Amino acid sequence: MSLMSFSVRGDVKPESLGFTLPHEHLGMEFNHFYRKPPQSIAEYLNRDIDIRNVGYLRQYPYSCKYNLCFNDNETFQSITSDVHMFKKLGGGTIVENSTEGLDRNVSRYKYCSEKTGVNVVAGTGYYISDTLPCNLQFSSTEEMYKHMRNELTIGCSEDDTVKAGFIGEIASVWPLRDSERKAIQATGELQEEIGCGVSFHPHRDPEAPFEIIRLYLEAGGKVNKAVMSHLDRTLLEDQKLLEFAELGTYCQFDLFGVEVSYYQLNASIDMPSDAQRLDKIKLLVDEKKEEKILMSHDIHTKHRLTKFGGHGYHHILLNVIPRMKTRGFSLDVIDTITIRNPAQWLAMPTMQD
Repeated sequence: MSLMSFSVRGDVKPESLGFTLPHEHLGMEFNHFYRKPPQSIAEYLNRDIDIRNVGYLRQYPYSCKYNLCFNDNETFQSITSDVHMFKKLGGGTIVENSTEGLDRNVSRYKYCSEKTGVNVVAGTGYYISDTLPCNLQFSSTEEMYKHMRNELTIGCSEDDTVKAGFIGEIASVWPLRDSERKAIQATGELQEEIGCGVSFHPHRDPEAPFEIIRLYLEAGGKVNKAVMSHLDRTLLEDQKLLEFAELGTYCQFDLFGVEVSYYQLNASIDMPSDAQRLDKIKLLVDEKKEEKILMSHDIHTKHRLTKFGGHGYHHILLNVIPRMKTRGFSLDVIDTITIRNPAQWLAMPTMQD
């Protein structure tokens, strides 16, 4: 059986993907997550980004509507520039995780890929219920299944010259909403048929990843093709992380570059630093789980792009990989996490099979 990965520019052999970021965004709308800023700094966040407010934005990124608009022309030009730098430093592939509810634009992803030479893999699926238009909130499991299947096998709804290369990110809150539960079930059914990779976005509750995978497996999905995203802000206790890792999914740490003393979307926890993320990855490596680890940045706001004072898509390559080497990660383990694991996750049978 031959295996192939599907990028926005066409088929790509999995072994040709190279260094891969499995969870990023190259354009989306995130205004749903706006949070009112502290009154004392509100004047600094109600405007464009410059040297006078970028420090505040790093702590309160969701309190600036300009920062949350990640699909305007200025942002896209900055994204393309940063993807160029990712390519220059050795990057090969970016997996774009925007789905229904996030204003996905696969034509722009294709343009970015053509301009930079970086493979871009587009996803299909459904984000959290509250971001979906009313007609999609009440879609049936069968309707969701058919929509995602068409985008994987025929072409995406807004540009049928582009096929999706995986399902995701399939997102949910806690407790799960009805539409989110149906999306997870449809994903499991479709994954069993197509054999594609899947990426899940859990809510910020340690029980959420376990429930998502339970529903997915019950629907027929294969555990070795599933990614659980955002574990660096979800499973903070070592024992809970090790327990989840035993299920056999890919464990993804995808907030590299986010280093804040206050996490707006869950003020009850401390957002880990990059050093602490590496501690969690080392914990899994020591347990012989290196073949089930993925790393990324999940860039989805302006302030994380270099034009706006951020680190860009090359942060892991430039700043994190060297730290991994000094912390005792072997080159083989690093290549497994950043090259071989994403390639195996994205590989799927060709249609003639």
